Amino acid sequence: MLALKRLVTILVMVYLLLALLLIFSPATRDTLASAFNLSGDAGLATFYNTLFIIGAVLLALHLITENMDSALLRRETAVLNGKINELKAKLYDQQIEQREREFQQRSVATAPVATTPGATTIYQSEPVTTTTTTTHVPAGTVVPGHDVEHPTFPQQDPSLLNAPVQQPNTIITPNPGPNSDNRAGL
Repeated sequence: MLALKRLVTILVMVYLLLALLLIFSPATRDTLASAFNLSGDAGLATFYNTLFIIGAVLLALHLITENMDSALLRRETAVLNGKINELKAKLYDQQIEQREREFQQRSVATAPVATTPGATTIYQSEPVTTTTTTTHVPAGTVVPGHDVEHPTFPQQDPSLLNAPVQQPNTIITPNPGPNSDNRAGL
């Protein structure tokens, strides 16, 4: 289809150049008319009618090929959009399945930490990891789980923002002056 479209486009361009040459150059028109033995008004009328018919046929061919190409492109676009929508649906289904699996894994990993009569049950969002050192927890106490909203950082690291007051941040200098509004020299 692409080759036919290009061929018709080239023919239309050649015809347009030839028609412009014949219209704007009377010497060329007279030479062509004498070459085909088209003399007089009847010959020129036949020549122009032939030129008109050739132009109409080329125009029709050009319109047909352009419309066919446009229809094929629209059809191909619709097929590709269908494939894209199908892939999006598969991706969505996979994401839903993955979320369900993660939720099931979280619900399995979430277990009560301590169960004693009258105590509040605390659920943990992550699995409990045990270390080699064991500590004795008296009966009736509730062991708190990992707090996700308020994480704790090692306090001995002075580069952290929540370093203890005994080790202030050395980058920020303390307020040197007695001026209470912190304006220097105003």
